[in-house]
Amino acid sequence: MRLLPPLTLRARLALWAALATGLATLLVAAGLFVAVGRFLRQAQEQRLLSATTAVHGRVEDTLRRQAESGVALLLGYQLDVATLQRLLENDPQSRRDLDVRVVAHQGGQLAQVQTPRFPEGVRRDLRPGAYLTVGGTHLILVRPLLGNQALLQVATDARALSDAQRAFARALAWLLPVSLLLALGVGWTVAGRLLRPVRTLEQAARQVGESGELRRALPGAGTTDELSRLALTLQGSFERLADARDREQAFLRAAAHDLRSPLAALSARVEGSLARDRDAARYRSDLREIGTDLTRLATLTNHLLLLARDPSAVARAPVPLRDLAADAVDRARELTEADVDLHAPQPVTVQGDRVLLGQAVWNLTMNAVRHAPGATVTVTVSEDATGAAVTVRDDGPGVDEATLARLGEAFYRPDASRTGDHLGLGGHGLGLALARRAAELHGGTLTLRSAPGGGFTAVLWLPAVYTSGTLSS
Repeated sequence: MRLLPPLTLRARLALWAALATGLATLLVAAGLFVAVGRFLRQAQEQRLLSATTAVHGRVEDTLRRQAESGVALLLGYQLDVATLQRLLENDPQSRRDLDVRVVAHQGGQLAQVQTPRFPEGVRRDLRPGAYLTVGGTHLILVRPLLGNQALLQVATDARALSDAQRAFARALAWLLPVSLLLALGVGWTVAGRLLRPVRTLEQAARQVGESGELRRALPGAGTTDELSRLALTLQGSFERLADARDREQAFLRAAAHDLRSPLAALSARVEGSLARDRDAARYRSDLREIGTDLTRLATLTNHLLLLARDPSAVARAPVPLRDLAADAVDRARELTEADVDLHAPQPVTVQGDRVLLGQAVWNLTMNAVRHAPGATVTVTVSEDATGAAVTVRDDGPGVDEATLARLGEAFYRPDASRTGDHLGLGGHGLGLALARRAAELHGGTLTLRSAPGGGFTAVLWLPAVYTSGTLSS
């Protein structure tokens, strides 16, 4: 269950900017904290080492005199607390800042002599080096005496180092929230300015959707940056949607017109036949005319369904193109007296939808028969390394460039084809459109070539990816 509303893009950008700035500030501050702390400690160790050198020399001279007198090293004999204090008093800096302890083995145990202020809890067996006590109150420097016969431990107050570190930590505790708030404010402002073109584009897109003017230019469209390219992409998408809408509307208007015509003719013939009694011959004649209208209506409906077929529903099975072409030629010869020839020297098989490809080949054949009366129509099936092709050519009158450019549009029919159908087959302007759609669904193309007086050629080509290679009948 969501407790808070989703953040806007501007808020997310501002938060990311604040988090990045806070992380960078934290990393820089941590680096400075470590570097400054190490520098301060090294500086204090150097001062302690300088002060310890003098104390070390005096203590070692005292112990050496004891050894030269023939007495074994014995703490408390010549080196006692009073002696240590006198040695420190000879150096004003040592007297003010240092406390000393001397540790040596006596009787199998560690014995020690130290000044009264030497910090408690410091181990006596520390190796030579520098150490910081727990809590950071003192810095301890350990030096060997008389060739490691004893150890000199010198302590100095290190609270200044701890105080500096705490002051740095307090400053960081204030700096981090302030930097986060500052980064949040700057990020919010900058994100608002960066997203201003997006809001403008959003408003323009909403206006396009509400008005339906899909070809309206969008502000900022161009190629200068990501947002301008996004606007250009949306503008292009809207234009393609507008083209698709126009085509759909034209398609629906033409479909409604072509569906209404046979339905009106069918209704008129039925009403005319029922208006009065007729003899059997007249009824048979009326029924034949009604059957013709029903056939045209069924063909139109079938073509509309084929044009609207989903690409995912197209079958992929071996389809013999030569058989489809032979069926189309035989049917055309049965329905007409046209001179239709087939040229298919070898069987050609493709992977595709038999119904869709068969209708496409039939449409191309009948388009040539219908619109080139008296001409010779040749249907050729061929293949090469690139793919397979069905070519339908007639030596009829052909068409001009303006008409050729529109052939293949749904429901487009040249005026010459509307003046009369010499075969009585009732074309409806979907044949070439269906053939082109079938080619597209199979990854191929439909190419139309013609010139006035130069005949007409239609080539249905399918790429090699859909062909079967070496084929058999």
